[in-house]
Amino acid sequence: MDRAARKAATAEYKERPPAWGVFAVICNATGQAWVGASRHLDTARNGLWFSLRLGSCPYAGLQAACRAHGLDAFRFEELERLRPDYPPLGRADELKRRQALWAARLEAAVL
Repeated sequence: MDRAARKAATAEYKERPPAWGVFAVICNATGQAWVGASRHLDTARNGLWFSLRLGSCPYAGLQAACRAHGLDAFRFEELERLRPDYPPLGRADELKRRQALWAARLEAAVL
């Protein structure tokens, strides 16, 4: 990739709108689930898997399950995204509300 193409790709990446949404991490071995919310749904899986691999995940229950069953036993599912034109002032509150709703539906722990 030449310099101009790399610069264009970087600019395009920086200008993309954030993807606010709710996700679930599900253990295939036990059916146990954890529900989280993120302002950057597209990159949430990478960060979470990275911390699980290092053993430094801030969610003790998820880290313990990962140690017991291995990272390959887990799947990441995007449950819901906020629409891009959602008012900025209420995004964080709406995300928390939807996270709690999904946690109750799936009988999951909240991340």
